[in-house]
Amino acid sequence: MGKLLPFLVLIAFNGFGQVATKSIARQGHVSFFSYTSVEHIKAENNQVLSIVDSTTGEIAVSMLMNAFVFEKALMREHFNESYVESDIYPKATFVGTIMDFDPTLEGEQTRMVEGRFNMHGVTKELQIKTKITRNNETFILSGTFETLVRDYEIKIPPLLAGNIAKTISVDFNFECMPYEN
Repeated sequence: MGKLLPFLVLIAFNGFGQVATKSIARQGHVSFFSYTSVEHIKAENNQVLSIVDSTTGEIAVSMLMNAFVFEKALMREHFNESYVESDIYPKATFVGTIMDFDPTLEGEQTRMVEGRFNMHGVTKELQIKTKITRNNETFILSGTFETLVRDYEIKIPPLLAGNIAKTISVDFNFECMPYEN
């Protein structure tokens, strides 16, 4: 599993056109929010790698699960040890395509991104509405989607079921700059 990131990078660049068509965000941002009447849980991760090929619209994302920062240390411990089991499943990945992407359009466009998200050893097909803003050679991709905890076989003990929402809201923001070797 530790070799996943280099593999993802190789997949992202294998067979693509010239290097100038690739953009990378080395410190993308992903956060999630769980709202219940008992407790609110929010975590943020700024160690997210994202690669976009503007010629093909292909996108690859990789994030370390243990890089999520929580308000309380105990939440982080439970998240990593009991829920996502980050020692067994250290990363989450997404590989997909930006549909009808126009990389020449300056300003903002909203597109669907379709692909496969893998977390906790489970892969699911996702379609995510994404705002893409082009400013010169930089692409900023942002959006929000919701996911069900049970879809990724994450077990919540019955005693804590009221503390964790069944549906989790996920926000992302990737500022992709031209990739240079």
